[in-house]
Amino acid sequence: MSIDQKDIIDFISTAPDGKVILSISDHLPWDTENQQLLILQDKINSYLKFIESGEIVESYPPSKNKDLVIRVTMQYEPNEISLVFLNRCKETILNAGIEFEWQILNR
Repeated sequence: MSIDQKDIIDFISTAPDGKVILSISDHLPWDTENQQLLILQDKINSYLKFIESGEIVESYPPSKNKDLVIRVTMQYEPNEISLVFLNRCKETILNAGIEFEWQILNR
């Protein structure tokens, strides 16, 4: 499972604090044409659709009435354009009541 399989949820887990984490595994390098951003955007939109449709509760019943987090775990450090994108995602997704975060693998 990876970022380029946009219609697949990579991982779902429950954190010790009870939040349900929906993880995106991003192994692609950031490119100057921003193709990677488009792939990530599609993947995030698929996750939001999965949540908003209620499919998450059908697929992962422990998620019912839990705080949700979409977490992108990436292999490469984001460039300046991608950081702007990630911060906008965070703001927009937070307004929908879902946390959004990212981390660099092995950091």
